[in-house]
Amino acid sequence: MKELLKLIEKNARYKVKDLADLLGEEESEVRGKIEAAEKQGVIAGYHTIINWERSDVEITKAIIFVNCVPEREMGYDRIAERIARYPEVENLYLISGKAEFLLEVNGKDMREVSNFVAHKLAPTDGVTGTETMFVLKGYKKNGIDMHNEKEDGERLLVTP
Repeated sequence: MKELLKLIEKNARYKVKDLADLLGEEESEVRGKIEAAEKQGVIAGYHTIINWERSDVEITKAIIFVNCVPEREMGYDRIAERIARYPEVENLYLISGKAEFLLEVNGKDMREVSNFVAHKLAPTDGVTGTETMFVLKGYKKNGIDMHNEKEDGERLLVTP
């Protein structure tokens, strides 16, 4: 199952037949595993990786550290549920280190992201502080080199 999930994670457009060939399994077996993983929530969705810098769409991304106080008997879960409801929040992680949460946020511009932080995120119950960093340029996303100019399949030059 692990190999199947890794393949799908890298390329959700694989045909079941191709996955079966790569894994040395029957198509029906692979199809059954995928369906079971979807029902169990192991496969939570299928996404396309967009290189926004190459599009004509303006988008501003920010990474935000959020400090908060855990709630009795609920820990950080209820605070995370509140933060996750905001449509601006693309990803939300409970982390160790200088803050409790790391958020990845999208907006049309810096002002929109700043307004989100000031008017929605910071006043959220349990949030005690935020630190916002704007993404200036993305180089790699989900294992994909976003600025790779070489043709697909072309190998990198190896020198001694």
